[in-house]
Amino acid sequence: MAKHRFNGMGGGMMPNMNNMLKQAQKMQAEMEKMQAEMEETKYDATAGGGAVAVTVSGKKELLEVKISPEACDPDDVEMLQDLIIVAVNDAMKKADEASASQMGKITGGMNIPGLF
Repeated sequence: MAKHRFNGMGGGMMPNMNNMLKQAQKMQAEMEKMQAEMEETKYDATAGGGAVAVTVSGKKELLEVKISPEACDPDDVEMLQDLIIVAVNDAMKKADEASASQMGKITGGMNIPGLF
């Protein structure tokens, strides 16, 4: 009977696997650093021509709301509420886009599920 040799992954694959592991560890360290920096970044947005201005953090926490006196019409509270919602959503979108852009730089544009 003929003997079959099974070399598994082959001798040349192990150094490549170690290199890939090192690259993955480096990418993870870069992502952790980037996330820490992103959390410290502030994103501003306005609505109603500046009647409402908000600031959110990279952690997606609302940090500040500024409302101009002209926006405070007691007969139109719904408009003020809408302006606040628009401004907050815009600031959150800016934070998301900046995060995705930074992650794309680290991952080389690969979409890795669960990262962000």
